[in-house]
Amino acid sequence: MPFLILENLEKRFGSTPVTRGVSLAAERGEIVALLGPSGSGKTTVLRLVAGFETPDAGRIVVEGEDVTALAPERRRFGMVFQHYALFPHMTTGENVAFGLGGGKRGRSPESAARVAEMLALAGLSGFENRRVTEISGGQQQRVALARALAPSPRVLLLDEPLSNLDPALRERTRRELRRAIRKVGITTLFVTHEQEEAFELGDRVAVLGRGRLEQVGTPEELFDRPATRFVATFIGRSSVVPVVWDGGARFEGGPVWAASAGAPLERGAAADLVVRPESVAFASEARPDSIAGAVRERRFAGRTAYYRVETSAGEIEVLAAPDSAREGDRVLVVPSAEGPRPWAFPKNA
Repeated sequence: MPFLILENLEKRFGSTPVTRGVSLAAERGEIVALLGPSGSGKTTVLRLVAGFETPDAGRIVVEGEDVTALAPERRRFGMVFQHYALFPHMTTGENVAFGLGGGKRGRSPESAARVAEMLALAGLSGFENRRVTEISGGQQQRVALARALAPSPRVLLLDEPLSNLDPALRERTRRELRRAIRKVGITTLFVTHEQEEAFELGDRVAVLGRGRLEQVGTPEELFDRPATRFVATFIGRSSVVPVVWDGGARFEGGPVWAASAGAPLERGAAADLVVRPESVAFASEARPDSIAGAVRERRFAGRTAYYRVETSAGEIEVLAAPDSAREGDRVLVVPSAEGPRPWAFPKNA
């Protein structure tokens, strides 16, 4: 049996459904990212697991125990909030001790040893007497993690743990966070809207959209085999153009491109073709599968560039060398021989 089970979780606020039958399982020691845009229900799922909200239907099971009706403090879960919720008048050591029921008073030798152990795990040995106002944002995040882990919780919950950090610090802290969680071996759920963060930290990623769990899988599975149109367009960059399914993607008055059907499609059915920038390329001369267009925008990205091309089929973004074209150039877009196939989904699915 999985270590943590979320079973058909439903939650409404008034007449508005926020989560719709969310079911998810995590193994002992697994890190699962809840990824989705704003309003997708991911934070509500985390709050249901933590016990801060009560589901209207469904249940939450940990180690075979149904904890759905338990108060948060009885679940033995650790939580790191988006804004860390540290006490600015306390030192880092006192903040970590607070998770053990200590703080400024009542520090036993055992408590002091645990605080030192957790600060070392977070890479903050020697910081015990520093006030949290005197350390960086990344270090504050690690203090919050140390405090959450100090009581040896069964499950660790993280709510947008790195959203307050600048990009360079976020990348470094992400590596440190994963190292610390891996060393403890604790089952972890964390909420994020950042794909890169979900892919780097999560063993698996659960994609939520409009309160529904769209797909759960490894980063590679989500990118290479999206189960729904939502996942295909949300993960990575993509363009969506209308086609007719004909065993492939037939553009109106144009060519047929090889494509994978992301859902059952009948011949002649209207479909949306999800095209990743790396799925297409520029051609030097007209071909049976080429589509003519004009470059409307170029975004430099180091050794490559993204080109937004306006075609008769719609806008298609192409990933190519930085010197491939300039804004205003007429170009020919073709399927890439090396990139992944586009995905076709039923129209407006």
